[in-house]
Amino acid sequence: MATDKLFSVAGISKLNGEYKVRFANDIMRIKVLAKSGHEDIRLADLEQDVSKLEAARIILAMEDFADATAQATITEYLEDNAPKAKTAPKTAVKAPVKVKAKAVKATAKVTEDEDAPF
Repeated sequence: MATDKLFSVAGISKLNGEYKVRFANDIMRIKVLAKSGHEDIRLADLEQDVSKLEAARIILAMEDFADATAQATITEYLEDNAPKAKTAPKTAVKAPVKVKAKAVKATAKVTEDEDAPF
């Protein structure tokens, strides 16, 4: 995440048919969203100032956001913005090299012994 800002209000709203998670520091943000054409504006006052990810986790558990649309919107936000686990740098794996075996001529001398069992 690009910012360390803290927020005391979080929720969802619908603009042009698309739901998004919204963050603010004042519940009066509802007026600005409504004036901008947002619909189904649902904001909740959080008990303390928290980061965006923490705010999203908090409202995910709230009863006001228990419907399928709100749950899907918040869950998608969390999946898209959750910190990614660092992975080890990938090293190029070379394909196995095929080696042709060289044929070797047998050079052993064969002698017939009369005492040999076979």
